[in-house]
Amino acid sequence: MSTHSLLQVSIRPDDSLGFDLKVRLDEREFDLMGRFASRFCENTINLLQNNPDSLPVVIGTGPRAFIELILDNTSGPVAFVDKEQAVISAFASHDVLNDERILLIQSSNAQDAISRLTAWQWENNGKIFLPIVIPSYLRIDRDYYKLIADTLKTGRQYDFWSRTRYPRFKNDKPRLLLITTNYFLMGEVMAACQRLDIPHHFLSLKNQEMGCEDFIQDILKAVIEFRPDFVFTINHLGIDREGVLMDLLSRMELPLASWFVDNPHLILYLYENLNSPYCTIFTWDSDNLKSLQDKGFDKVFYLPLATDCIRFAPGQSLSGFKSQTRDVSFVGNSMVHKVEARLEKVRRADDRGLLSKSYQQVAWEFVNSDHHLVYPLLEEKFFELREVFDALPSIESKLDFETLVTWEATRIYRNACVKQILDFNPFIAGDDGWLECFDHSQDWTYHPEFNYYDDLPGFYPYARINFNTTSAQMKGAVNQRVFDVPACGAFLITDYRKQMENLFDPGSEVVFYREEEEIKEIVTYYLKNPGKCDAISHKARNRILQQHTYDHRLLELCETMKKVYG
Repeated sequence: MSTHSLLQVSIRPDDSLGFDLKVRLDEREFDLMGRFASRFCENTINLLQNNPDSLPVVIGTGPRAFIELILDNTSGPVAFVDKEQAVISAFASHDVLNDERILLIQSSNAQDAISRLTAWQWENNGKIFLPIVIPSYLRIDRDYYKLIADTLKTGRQYDFWSRTRYPRFKNDKPRLLLITTNYFLMGEVMAACQRLDIPHHFLSLKNQEMGCEDFIQDILKAVIEFRPDFVFTINHLGIDREGVLMDLLSRMELPLASWFVDNPHLILYLYENLNSPYCTIFTWDSDNLKSLQDKGFDKVFYLPLATDCIRFAPGQSLSGFKSQTRDVSFVGNSMVHKVEARLEKVRRADDRGLLSKSYQQVAWEFVNSDHHLVYPLLEEKFFELREVFDALPSIESKLDFETLVTWEATRIYRNACVKQILDFNPFIAGDDGWLECFDHSQDWTYHPEFNYYDDLPGFYPYARINFNTTSAQMKGAVNQRVFDVPACGAFLITDYRKQMENLFDPGSEVVFYREEEEIKEIVTYYLKNPGKCDAISHKARNRILQQHTYDHRLLELCETMKKVYG
């Protein structure tokens, strides 16, 4: 394959186009446009005029006059593929190639150039390519330019989208395209794919605001080359808010599975064009099923959390930590700083200050209510605030208030529960907001936040009792700690959530408190009965290994997707 350094050019006069280039490549020498340039230009004009709804793609650039001829005879966008910088520089075509209608592709990789053209085609409603090949470019680098030209010509013979609508779920194990802008939990999913021998391809998108062309190019290239049965993400990470990707997947008839392990209503607020027949929602909280269906999602399934039983297992080490056994420990965020930061956002949008002044009252009511979302609570008990909320200037500002109330409710509830274990001189690990919560008490030990992956698997077994409280947004679902702690062979006391009865056998596999006032008595009892703690944690771990690993969840998700779309 030739490189730019091997190509030598010199300008020579030309009657039809003003001037041409004398091209010297290795031992060969030829004119770029050639002696039939006038006829080639006439044929090009006819081709453009007879195919007004096509997308012209010119292989090469040529003289400035030729580029202007192309632009004069097409009203829409046009692409030029030319990696020969020496040609472009010799013709001094840089300014005309900056025309807003032109897509100039100079990639030295043919597949990359094709992917960019495919993304450009999608942006232009999937119009059919109209390839225009300057013949001499096939002499400059035949392997490169002929591959692109042949691909474009093939694309004229059938709809491009048919390349992406291949049969799905025809093998025993589906092929997964994993996408995200954040590695959160995706590592566990990838490890489960490897253990289960499920074919998968991981695509890490830089961010959800990345350029549309790059975004589409990466997705299309992955789909065409890997041919997945469905796309998988967590919490809609990697899905753009404008709905471009969802529209693209719908056009390709490629299903999306999005597993929400946080409140989907506080996430989906920001997205458009989601109610696609190819969008499938999995939620860790079965209480969300009806509310999501009410919002128009007809494919919603319950998929609870799980654990990585390889990472969270007995005998894990914890470096840099004194291995002193504790009676009681708690790991979690105080929510103090999170509430403060979100309150500041609400204040900027709340001109009259009514929401900023009332959020704590709303949060108290939310803690003690059966509502899973803040807005229904406003409708029921805070009519005036609901009107102020409805008048907020943007979806983002409304989301900020709902998040503020949810986090403040969690802070109130978590603080009250953790306060009940202070008599046991607990070890509390988390943000330094805890120092503000219990700054007058000397009956506890503080430790900065542990790393979830590196520290917690080794830390949990150091406590005779691991104490747990659930976020206020989870009225019925259980959180991650309910799976992680027993998986390490450690003992857990958690707050009651209805959905845990479908996951563990109450009393023999999980211990819980229903009211804050019960906490001290329950903790005291199990500190005095370590044998029962060991028996319960052993049974809980066996249950997790049999039913609640990421391998189990991934198999269930794949089976559901096959039933829906296979």
